[in-house]
Amino acid sequence: MAQHFDSVDEYIAQFPGEVRDVLQEVRRRCHEAVPGSGEMISYGIPTVTLGGIYVMYFAGWAHHISVYPVPTGDDAFQTDIAPFRAGKGTLKFPLGKPVPYGLIERTAALLAAGRRGR
Repeated sequence: MAQHFDSVDEYIAQFPGEVRDVLQEVRRRCHEAVPGSGEMISYGIPTVTLGGIYVMYFAGWAHHISVYPVPTGDDAFQTDIAPFRAGKGTLKFPLGKPVPYGLIERTAALLAAGRRGR
């Protein structure tokens, strides 16, 4: 059975230090990219929200960090995310390599714009 977490802090705390640091930075960057955002645990993972509705999920795994869903974006965005695509709706960022935080911010901003109807 999946583990239950009451907060994003509790979820992140389960990981080793280096992974915790990456998850905290993903969290910080998402909130920076989505002004006025909140957060909760949904489907057992951290969820960035806007007006109580999900914008983006992120999760830690043994060998990578995942971000869901994947926004459409323009051709340049699609080119930038291509190396990280893992299926239609997931971006995977390998641990042990530099995490493209700016790309994660762009992903969050695009998803938030879609939620706002822009």
